[in-house]
Amino acid sequence: MADLTIWRPLQELKKEMDRIWQEFFGKSLLTEKWESVEWVPAVDISETDEEVIVKMDVPGVKPEDMEITLSDDVLIIKGEKKKETEEKKENFYRMERYYGSFMRSIELPCGVEEDKISAIYKDGVLKVVLPKKPEERKKVIKINIEK
Repeated sequence: MADLTIWRPLQELKKEMDRIWQEFFGKSLLTEKWESVEWVPAVDISETDEEVIVKMDVPGVKPEDMEITLSDDVLIIKGEKKKETEEKKENFYRMERYYGSFMRSIELPCGVEEDKISAIYKDGVLKVVLPKKPEERKKVIKINIEK
């Protein structure tokens, strides 16, 4: 599956265009078309000798609203950030917080031990730790230099 990181700059551009259009004409531009654009949380992927670590910013998303799967060395994280409903007929001046469903697919750089994968959610950050298969772990080989 394709990574959807291209949508974030397009969403920001749309918001700015909407703001300018609204200042001149008092209504939004292209609102219906762009409301269906998916939210794409930021991801950090790192690697140690022993494991691959994926961290994703998902503030406001409950763990039960996320799904993590692994298929053919591709980690897929899906979820939904639900919009708050206690607005009591507020008129918004500006809305920049993202809501809706998201999906990220991350191709892993090596094989992992599927039965040892763990996921932790703390302070709005999802951390997935994927231990490498023993044969995938980096081996350090010392090479002697002849004099």
